Amino acid sequence: MDHTKPCFWFPLLFTLAYFVGLSWCQTEAEILLKFKTSLTNYGSQLDDWDASGPGPCGAKNWTGVRCFNGSVYGLRLENMSLKGVIDIDTLMGLQLLRTVSFMNNRFVGPFPDVNKLVYLRALYLANNSFSGAIREDGFAGMNALQKVFLGWNNFTGPIPRSLAALPRLVQLGLEWNHFEGRIPDFEQDNLSLVNVAHNNLYGPIPYRLSNMNPSFFAGNNLCGKPLPGCKSSRKKRTIIIIIVVSGSLVILALIAAVSYILKDPAMASRFKEQEKKKPGNTVTVGQMSEEKSANYYKKLGDNARLQFVRRERERFELQDLLRASAEVLGSGSFGSSYKAVISNGRAMVVKRFKHMNNVGKEEFREHMARLGGLSHPNVLSLVAFYYRREEKLLVSDFAPNGSLASHLHSRRAPGQPGLDWPTRLKIIKGVAKGLAYLYNQLSNLTLPHGHLKSSNVLLDHTFEPLLADYGLIPVVNKEHAHQFMVAYKSPEFSQYDRTTRKTDVWSLGILILELLTGKFPANYLKQGKGGNADLATWVNSVVREEWTGEVFDKDMKGTRNGEGEMLNLLKIGMCCCEWNVERRWELKEALAKIEELKERDSDNAEDYSSYGSEGEVHTSRAVTEEDFSFSVHG
Repeated sequence: MDHTKPCFWFPLLFTLAYFVGLSWCQTEAEILLKFKTSLTNYGSQLDDWDASGPGPCGAKNWTGVRCFNGSVYGLRLENMSLKGVIDIDTLMGLQLLRTVSFMNNRFVGPFPDVNKLVYLRALYLANNSFSGAIREDGFAGMNALQKVFLGWNNFTGPIPRSLAALPRLVQLGLEWNHFEGRIPDFEQDNLSLVNVAHNNLYGPIPYRLSNMNPSFFAGNNLCGKPLPGCKSSRKKRTIIIIIVVSGSLVILALIAAVSYILKDPAMASRFKEQEKKKPGNTVTVGQMSEEKSANYYKKLGDNARLQFVRRERERFELQDLLRASAEVLGSGSFGSSYKAVISNGRAMVVKRFKHMNNVGKEEFREHMARLGGLSHPNVLSLVAFYYRREEKLLVSDFAPNGSLASHLHSRRAPGQPGLDWPTRLKIIKGVAKGLAYLYNQLSNLTLPHGHLKSSNVLLDHTFEPLLADYGLIPVVNKEHAHQFMVAYKSPEFSQYDRTTRKTDVWSLGILILELLTGKFPANYLKQGKGGNADLATWVNSVVREEWTGEVFDKDMKGTRNGEGEMLNLLKIGMCCCEWNVERRWELKEALAKIEELKERDSDNAEDYSSYGSEGEVHTSRAVTEEDFSFSVHG
């Protein structure tokens, strides 16, 4: 049904409407079609925005349109390369509009006048090219706004106080901009995320943000919890004086030493030889696992080149990447991962593989090119690769919020919240969509993913999930794959030495149980089939015991009125990790069921915040084995 706004034919109102440019009788379809004219570069992506059909909230919603009770409730036009102007004045005609997202597009120019949408609850403008300062009153009057994500743009100037003063603000992402000055005081009690990393901010971090992740403040000149404490001005002056004096003395000593060395030809020659052997002070990707090898780069050869698999990406050299300052992200069964910041400031992830010789060079290149051609909001794109017989390097973008595993299982600081129920639901929906995309695009593979687990689900700046380490089964050494990859811990491989198109669905089911319970399937750490018995016990312990609310992760907030939907997701998880392959769900069925889930049982279309005053509300209903129809053993 396409609602028409009420018509008031009183002369006064008609006159006012004429002069302020409002069309009191426009349908939502007409409003959206007018809004579409302000956009460019959408190609065929909005072809279903058509006035001849049943409207934006008909039998099938228009692309990117979210509806509630037959009216437009939200717009989600993401990853479309959109340009043009976000016509806020036209969007004002959508009376029930509560959430808008234009992330990952190509919008430029100043910050839109979003404060005209006074009832908005969520605003997502990250990953565009907006620029300039945001007016101090840019968020004034938006008392319902709870989530704001403006990261990865080019905003300048101070953080507006009207933004910090939003009474219902819960999540804020401002990372990778050029905001400057001090962080304003935040008075909200329920803040769960404030990310201001990589701006030009300085000074003390406000008290209300002291329990945030320290990485949310990186790349600035900030101090105070959760970062090291601020030093007094007197101490700073003293330190500066000491540094200057010490530096002067060091320089004088170096000048004297160099003069002495240069006077003695034998010592000068010896000094040069030592410098050649001396490794750099900066730890690099190339040095991380071969710190004792001064000839690492010589091994690669002068003609070594990265092979880029995405045409639109800016090129950089392999040597630049390997010599970049690096941070170790982790070391797993395949190899080590590093975060490297290249010369243009972009953070990349380099993963080194030493057990990837199952195919020859040309087959490997063909398979990497195929993986590089994949593009989906929930799949981490492969950017480039490097091939050597001894090892391979795979290069991808850096996911700023780490892995799902780190959020579920890492030790948090006191008072630091865990993932809430709406965020976990968002993550598992994205995982299912990404997996379905892999099934479609890699249809010739029995295991389109093959290694689906929480540490291979990465989270972007808005906690949208990105599947990683997918599609590698054809190139990984079989013996190594059988020892370490998740698919080979499935019951069908344990019992019959085979995998099926439902094996990745089994991994999805285990992931769902892990997400809801917060329990880590420890068998993943064991090699070979030996861990499968433990996994059977783990699944068995989840379903066979009579539950109360204790089954769900105690750190999961935001659960009020959502217990029924949480239970439904738990049932879906159990049907996915059914031991009997014949009875296990197909991915298509699992995806459909997951898509039906809502944040709240009542589905009142609220854009629920993550950490309100709800507290830890879990179901008190006892859940028994009778709630499920599946077996945990074949």
